[in-house]
Amino acid sequence: MDNASIADNFSLLAKLMDIHGENSFKTKTYGIAAFNIEKMPVSLKDTPRDKLFGIKGIGDSVGKKVIEMLDTGKLEVLSDYITRTPPGVIEMLSIKGIGPKKIHTIWKEMGLESIGELLYACEENRLTLFKGFGEKTQQNVRESIDFYLLNQGHFLYAQLDAIVPQVDGYLKKLFSPGKVHVTGAYRRQALTIEELEFVILETNEKIKPAFQTAQPPELLEEDSCQLLYKLKNGLRLRLYTGGSNRAEQLFNTTGSAGFLEAFNKSFPALKYQGDETEDDAIIFTKAKIPFILPCLRETGTIIEKAKSKGLPELIETNHIRSIIHSHSNWSDGVNTIEEMAQECIRRGYEYLVISDHSQTAVYANGLKEDRIREQHRYIDELNARLSPFKIFKSIESDILNDGSLDYPESVLKTFDLVIASVHSNLKMNEEKAMARLVKAIQNPYTTILGHMTGRLLLSRNGYPLDHKKIIETCAAHQVVIEINAHPRRLDMDWKWIDYAMEKGVLLSIDPDAHALDGFDDVKYGVLAAQKGGLTKENNLSSYTLKAFDLFLAGIRKAKKI
Repeated sequence: MDNASIADNFSLLAKLMDIHGENSFKTKTYGIAAFNIEKMPVSLKDTPRDKLFGIKGIGDSVGKKVIEMLDTGKLEVLSDYITRTPPGVIEMLSIKGIGPKKIHTIWKEMGLESIGELLYACEENRLTLFKGFGEKTQQNVRESIDFYLLNQGHFLYAQLDAIVPQVDGYLKKLFSPGKVHVTGAYRRQALTIEELEFVILETNEKIKPAFQTAQPPELLEEDSCQLLYKLKNGLRLRLYTGGSNRAEQLFNTTGSAGFLEAFNKSFPALKYQGDETEDDAIIFTKAKIPFILPCLRETGTIIEKAKSKGLPELIETNHIRSIIHSHSNWSDGVNTIEEMAQECIRRGYEYLVISDHSQTAVYANGLKEDRIREQHRYIDELNARLSPFKIFKSIESDILNDGSLDYPESVLKTFDLVIASVHSNLKMNEEKAMARLVKAIQNPYTTILGHMTGRLLLSRNGYPLDHKKIIETCAAHQVVIEINAHPRRLDMDWKWIDYAMEKGVLLSIDPDAHALDGFDDVKYGVLAAQKGGLTKENNLSSYTLKAFDLFLAGIRKAKKI
């Protein structure tokens, strides 16, 4: 083990001890040791052991640990700290602008254990509620995380949404518009994406010279029909090349492997012949079935629906009539309720459901009972002024460990509707998670089950659930299931939308907005919902104001509340 490796171990040890809140004198000792050892002109591994303790900057404690590393190649105390620290917390050391002491606050006080959770907390305006985290710090952390994640090679759909048109435009400029077509996971509206994929109707020999710029991208793979580049921002760009049949190439590179296998089994004699002027719609015409949208080409079951003319008319963003699930500056949102209402009016929405955090969410400035009464008076005043637009009184009530909601019945009945969500103690086995959620669904005041699994895409797996049982319980108790439209959640997952509709459960595409620009996330909720075949008739946030009022009245009557 050389000096640099020894110094790195001491440096990481000092940082992890700080993260754990250890005695600052000890942590400084190892931090200083790391600095001194890295600058030493002599090699520690070549220094006689009895001479180590005479080197300036190496005392008894440090010297013993140096010998341990030289003899064993590891440092036991460091291994212990690594074992006791969540990997995501250690990864936070890679984020510019937050040192070990801030990470201690993030982990121990905020309860965040991954970079994705930290980014989500920034987007929810949570960091500013803690000492040492002002608005500027929060913004810097958010920008640093965005930069870091951009270079990890795995992206949310929303992260690529602004990049794809730029790449598409650049490629079309190089090879002409008719020869360039986006395909693959992005065309299929996948929730997370590892590569951007394009069909380029040119040969490798014509394509490669176009990428020999002053700062050329790295060529990772090449064969006769494709090129894989790594762009400077970390994004991987796969180009399908060498063909002239646009329809065939688009078809074969868009659908999942399962979809393509099922299609070829259903239509074994189908010939894909086309030309550069035709897209893959011609293939469905030849198969004599309706065109299957790219977003639906995930499984073979959709082919049987197409054969029986059972393809759904998918929900579109212009079908959304309201903003349900939104947070104002009464809890951890940025804007006033009036500002949010005015933005809804500007965008053409008919109503707004304000659902600030409940009293258990102290970290989010959750509302105690006295503040709820104040907020309701304020909403009454706004509704009098903004009519016919309407603001509904709601709350995102925390589901406690035992499955109960965190207000008594006397408070819950003052809301027009209640969104019930899990925000704490997320590390549960399936038995615990199911018991907790089922009890919350059975509560007569629960109207909507919020972000069902608590997942954060690319950051945190959701707690394990029996999705069928949850959906069936929602059906039995007339509870709506949210499709949380935040690009990092998109929870409930689209794979269960079809089953929910089959059981007569309403879904609701909700942005979980903490600022006005959060309303834009409705788009990503719609794109995810389309993959599951959601229609506007089965989406609560597509209801008109009149229909929404009737829905709430019907629920109250049915549940006798």
